[in-house]
Amino acid sequence: MATHPLAPDWLALPADANDLGDGLFSANTERDQYGQIQVAGVTAGELVETFGTPLYVVDEADARARAARTLGAFRSAVAARAASGARAEAAADAPAGSTDTPRVPGVTIYYAAKAFLSAEVARWMIEEGLNIDVCSGGELAVALAAGAPAARLGFHGNNKSLAEIERAVAAGIGTIVLDSLEEIERVAEASARHGRRQGVRLRVNSGVHAHTHEFLATSHEDQKFGLPLTDTAAAVAQIRSHESLDFRGLHCHIGSQIFDASGFGESAARLLIAHRELLEGGPVPELNLGGGFGIAYTTADDPQPIEQIAEGIAEAVFRAAADLGVEVPNLAFEPGRSIIGPAGMTLYTVGTRKDVHVAGEDGSSSVRRYLSVDGGMSDNARPSLYGADYSVRLANRVSDAPAALVRLAGKHCESGDIVVNADYLPGDAASGDIVAVPATGAYCWSLASNYNYLGRPAVVAVVDGTARVIVRGETEAELLARDAGLDAR
Repeated sequence: MATHPLAPDWLALPADANDLGDGLFSANTERDQYGQIQVAGVTAGELVETFGTPLYVVDEADARARAARTLGAFRSAVAARAASGARAEAAADAPAGSTDTPRVPGVTIYYAAKAFLSAEVARWMIEEGLNIDVCSGGELAVALAAGAPAARLGFHGNNKSLAEIERAVAAGIGTIVLDSLEEIERVAEASARHGRRQGVRLRVNSGVHAHTHEFLATSHEDQKFGLPLTDTAAAVAQIRSHESLDFRGLHCHIGSQIFDASGFGESAARLLIAHRELLEGGPVPELNLGGGFGIAYTTADDPQPIEQIAEGIAEAVFRAAADLGVEVPNLAFEPGRSIIGPAGMTLYTVGTRKDVHVAGEDGSSSVRRYLSVDGGMSDNARPSLYGADYSVRLANRVSDAPAALVRLAGKHCESGDIVVNADYLPGDAASGDIVAVPATGAYCWSLASNYNYLGRPAVVAVVDGTARVIVRGETEAELLARDAGLDAR
């Protein structure tokens, strides 16, 4: 069978439209003997019967494993590179029989809470050895309420309010990422009032922009975050002028959905030049290279394993440090999507099916099949916001019907309300079927809205054959309760 004429170039016609695809779903997702998708032993049918649809489903063991794997990958890569460098140095310079133990820079992984945060997820990350990066007073409140130690939290944001800064400092937060010259003074004043010496990093722009397997290096950036590298020395001098601030190092973020290490390597090389200059004025113990590690949303996506990315970054950092003659600082990273994204999926119930005839430039006509589901841009805004691509699979059964190109549409009053722009499903997929959209653990619940007065769906965690709600879904009654115009009635 030929590829459908309306299919995008990257979308291949599957040999089996029931196949879940490599790396799209969480590690503990499979089809059971009856053809249903099941997560950690709980079937899609059971989940829908108990919790309804739309429904966010998170594979807890997979999320935990990805967190632990990320931390282990970077620590192993840094330790191996430190040992390799020490062996090379010993072979060249050290006396025979020297047994000096090489210094291994520390590695801290901050889970980027903006991808998805709940009390349970915060506890998973802390228990797996990660710190947590928050970027609002609300995220800070969730992390603290979940029992995360304040010292293991970092606070991002280009416009932290005075109240947010006050709350963070008072709580004893580990680090605050300073994003402007004004913020230096605000954090210094709050820290002095509380008698604290607050750990801070300075966010700078390296001029490197990365996405998937490509990156662009420029001299300047026009964006709301951070300061230019050329302003680094003056900003750090301002930080160091305050006894209430403890300068930890530089921070940079180069992009999102990055599939390899090359962009990080170029950014690190640029940052370490500034790092070396800052050492003349005092210690610079850390370097935070941000996050943005990509995941597979479709079968065309092919991100490198996190171990390979970690090895590439470690090699680049150690090489740049050696060229500059500086010691490799402790390193920090801030992944979110790569940890929680693949661990999640969304279940929907199909409502209607509609075939639309589309005319081609050559006068031909092709059929685009629309399957409309009971959710949409209110629970996954990424396709309408960014043109993001997702995949879809039939979840309640398998079928030997020929594969048909489908577009999964939401139920909102917007022509751009598309959940999956193009994928293949068995041709008999129809009303009443349950479909699963994988890789929705990141930036779906966190971007969800009440558009058209739909309540945000529940989030369910599944582990060892048991499902439990970790974020309750919203009811119409709860939405109406916020409408002050109904109070008199």
